[in-house]
Amino acid sequence: MDKYFLKASYISFLFSFFQFSCNAGSYNVVRFGAKSDGWTDSSQAFTKAWTAACSSWSTSSTVYIPKGTYMTKPVVFSGPCRSRILFRMDGKLVGPPNYQDMGNSGFWILFTKVSRLSVHGGTIDARGSKFWACRRSGSHCPPGVRSITFMWSNDVVVSGLTSFYSQLIHVAVSRCNNIVFKQMSIIAPSRSPNTDGFIIQSSTGVTIENSVIKTGDDCIAVGPGSKNVWIEKIACGPGHGISIGSLGNSLNEAGVENVTVSNTVFTKTQNGVRIKSWARDSNSYAKNVEFRDIIMKAVDNPIIIDQTYCPSNRCPRETSGVEVSNVRYKNIKGTSITVEAVKFECSISNPCRGIRMHNIKLKTPNRATISTCENVHGSSSGLAIPRSCL
Repeated sequence: MDKYFLKASYISFLFSFFQFSCNAGSYNVVRFGAKSDGWTDSSQAFTKAWTAACSSWSTSSTVYIPKGTYMTKPVVFSGPCRSRILFRMDGKLVGPPNYQDMGNSGFWILFTKVSRLSVHGGTIDARGSKFWACRRSGSHCPPGVRSITFMWSNDVVVSGLTSFYSQLIHVAVSRCNNIVFKQMSIIAPSRSPNTDGFIIQSSTGVTIENSVIKTGDDCIAVGPGSKNVWIEKIACGPGHGISIGSLGNSLNEAGVENVTVSNTVFTKTQNGVRIKSWARDSNSYAKNVEFRDIIMKAVDNPIIIDQTYCPSNRCPRETSGVEVSNVRYKNIKGTSITVEAVKFECSISNPCRGIRMHNIKLKTPNRATISTCENVHGSSSGLAIPRSCL
């Protein structure tokens, strides 16, 4: 799987060269009417600046957001564009004070059908606190928005971006190819609902590296149709860990393959590395997955495969059709809050196969940890704490 990382690194290099080169066209959002007072809606100014840059015949164009705080309602940056685009932020984007003004589209900042894009720097703050309070109260609330989304886009690099208090998912990737995220900071309280750091779906060649993710749901969720995903040097916590899935929500759902999670630290998360699927018939799968060189610090469920996933009381009464195979766990150590540090709860109709563990050392303070296996086939080598059940 290293070749996918090298490919992503090469793309990153190209865009780094691009972003510091001389740009023939530069479009400052202030010149298009944006106000840095934190209250005036600047979404139309952003759209105008983007349209000018996107339609430019220059070799490369820059949309520039200078220092200051800019309030914006939902805004769409759409392509295809004629040139490379650098979206450079020295300022901060904030959502409207009234969360109802985010509307019902599901998106706040959306890049769609854009290729050769670099997003560099800046802070986005969706001001999600009041929206979360509405959801907790049981009142009639809008559906909520994802803070920044990339759809149908290729050859994208996002670096140095900070995302605060998303209403829902912070960063969403769907139907993209060759997209790199680096030096990201994702921040939301541990009790904020559904504020995943990253969700990846139906995309190929996704890299997330050197980033800090503190949130109320999965730090990273790798969803159906995702291939060649490289996740490295992540500080995750609080949150629900890094998950593949949930999978198997429908019969003809695409699978997940070629995923690596490496050199990552989980701190006080609900889960560490997890594969989860619904207990219903499905043609989906998770294969060729590697979790390696990982540290767990006071994690509830450090290593888990859950093929009876059901976060609500309305659970399907079937067995999971999702095939989980060729999953490797290597050099994972640290502390577990629960004694069940390793849990493989696989499908009776489609047992997990090719599960391999090497050098696992997970301890619970003052208690002995255990591992449990249901419907799983595999092997263990090297250090095994807890004792392997494979």
